[in-house]
Amino acid sequence: MKIALDAMGGDYAPSVTIEGAAMALRAYPRIEKIFLAGEESKLKAELNRIGFSDSRIEIIHASQVVQMDDLAVQALRRKKDSSVSQAVNLVKEGRADAVVTAGHTGAAVAETTVKLRTLEGIERPGIAAVMPTETNLFVLIDAGANVNSRPVHLLQYAVMGSVYSKLILGYANPRVGLMSIGEEDVKGNDLTKETFKLLEKSDLNFIGNIEGHDLFENPVEVVVCDGFVGNVVLKTSESIAVAMGHWLKGELKKSPIRMLGAWLANGAFQAIRRKTDYAECGGALLLGINGICIIGHGASSAVAIKNAIRVAMESIEQKVNPTILQEIKKARLYAPPTHDPTLIPR
Repeated sequence: MKIALDAMGGDYAPSVTIEGAAMALRAYPRIEKIFLAGEESKLKAELNRIGFSDSRIEIIHASQVVQMDDLAVQALRRKKDSSVSQAVNLVKEGRADAVVTAGHTGAAVAETTVKLRTLEGIERPGIAAVMPTETNLFVLIDAGANVNSRPVHLLQYAVMGSVYSKLILGYANPRVGLMSIGEEDVKGNDLTKETFKLLEKSDLNFIGNIEGHDLFENPVEVVVCDGFVGNVVLKTSESIAVAMGHWLKGELKKSPIRMLGAWLANGAFQAIRRKTDYAECGGALLLGINGICIIGHGASSAVAIKNAIRVAMESIEQKVNPTILQEIKKARLYAPPTHDPTLIPR
């Protein structure tokens, strides 16, 4: 398989993206090629810096970079030679099987939606972020691709999230929960109330509404919400995990006895750190587009880039998109398609 990497995307690109690509090529011999999209001179300099050479690497020169303060629509129109644009072009042309980026999320959604289009029966793509709990992993969808959604979109997210949970996370019959402000079907806003009715009629393993405290106390395998709520949940959860680590470290350093206890429990602390480290997940799959796109954290490390490439490989090998096409046909029996022109993230 062939992967197109936006080598200029991310807070620490291109150093970490090049290192991550090298790690992936060493770890996964079944990768046929990694295309590095970005400024050629900088990418060659980084490859020389780490002393890495592999015939499976091909550089695709891109003269522009989408900055984090760029509007997605403007980047799509004015930065046609950006690294993320060139990476998506490779998938569109059939030269690559997937695109991986840790850059501007809105630009990645816009580029893939416009150039690759959505799968038949899918009106809007959704970002599927994998999050850990004490007992399982769950898929949060949508984690930020679209902030204005309709009930039919959330039904489609539920179908796609269930497919991802089955094929990638290995759950035979994933439970689906709808994010709301109360368990009762009469609680929530118009969006959640109408979505509840659609999910209730579907063939999915829908268990009803879930609240914020259920995410980690009574976890399900698929959490469905609009992109605004999902992005807030994702980033709040990430920040709490980091803050708790700092708080714990500060408290443990307050006395020699605590420090000794921390040393004895170091294995447990390291296990929790790995479990809550976004780098282990690598990146979130943008479900619903006619192709594979992995969106990584802006602060991705080389390990995160390597794992994002792994997620791309797994998505290809497990045939996520063909399965979504099969399952969405069933769901459309309960939710006739609406006329909804694709909205490009701003």
